[in-house]
Amino acid sequence: MSKYSVSFKERVVAFYGKGERSYADVGLQFGVDHSTVRKWIGLHAAHGSAGLTKKHSCYDASFKLAVLQRMWTEGLSYRQTAAIFNIRNASCLPDWERCYEQAGIEGLAPRRTGRPPGMKKPEAPSETTDPSADSAKSREELLAELAYLRMENAYLKKLEALTQARQTPNGRKPSRR
Repeated sequence: MSKYSVSFKERVVAFYGKGERSYADVGLQFGVDHSTVRKWIGLHAAHGSAGLTKKHSCYDASFKLAVLQRMWTEGLSYRQTAAIFNIRNASCLPDWERCYEQAGIEGLAPRRTGRPPGMKKPEAPSETTDPSADSAKSREELLAELAYLRMENAYLKKLEALTQARQTPNGRKPSRR
């Protein structure tokens, strides 16, 4: 949401248009920075009330290049160029200029925004977790797997019994001194 409403901006522009007041005087009157007042006056002069509304846009590389070329050929400032092309934020023009100098027309292409793609998709489940794979195993393989799982279970039970035996009657482990 915009910090200032369109009606507020129009009141500031109308107040400036009434008399011989400077941008700084109007800014003090409304509690706005003088550069913001100057920007609103310029946008209103170039585009009318439509220049004061918020505009969300993404410009393609050819439009950005045309804007830069006109700015360079006519010797326009960033603020003047933004007013001519109805670009709300004149501070993007130096960025466009820098990107063009560094990477050419490819540097002006719109970049993808947002978070990069998430984690990779999980792999397909392995044969050991698939219950239908048990039917493909031979009897010897199944018996070997059962023996292994029984040994693992017995080992974990012994480990649990040893840790319980080391604890004191109040449930704490003895201190190591």
